Amino acid sequence: MPKYVAFLRAINVGGHTVKMDYLRGLFETLGFSNVETFIASGNVIFDSPSKNTKSLEKKIEDYLRTTLGYEVATFIRTMPEVAAVAHYKPFSDAELSADGSALYIAFLPGRPADEAVHRLLSFATEFDAFHVRGREAYWLCRKKISESDFSGAMLVKTLGMQATMRNSSTVRKIASKYS
Repeated sequence: MPKYVAFLRAINVGGHTVKMDYLRGLFETLGFSNVETFIASGNVIFDSPSKNTKSLEKKIEDYLRTTLGYEVATFIRTMPEVAAVAHYKPFSDAELSADGSALYIAFLPGRPADEAVHRLLSFATEFDAFHVRGREAYWLCRKKISESDFSGAMLVKTLGMQATMRNSSTVRKIASKYS
């Protein structure tokens, strides 16, 4: 049975607090098996016989909106996709390992339009660099994210689509544990 990761937006941020045992229960109610959460930021690992990730996303989003009372954008990736994202290097090793740098990965519902990608790349500065590959956008922040002029909200607005962001170390840990 395929194993998936649901990267959820708006879980335990912005005043929305959801206990992980409750979230696991919601996924089990949907009929998923082997449900686990990974840190309390909306990463749910589960098995499902379905091979249609778009229908899984819609099913989860609809149920969470009804149950939690607010929109929870959901981005499903298969374990091979998570592993590929985790091992992809959009920037040089020197840039990725530079002191104070952090790589963030934004999960998107689809590949952004070329025009949107060009808009995102235009935000590059000496502190912020961007790269888009498939359904993920990569943001190399060379200082604390709170000190950057760029933000996750700007990424969503610039690309014109929903997104949820994770630190690359979180994505690598998920890939390592579940792949």
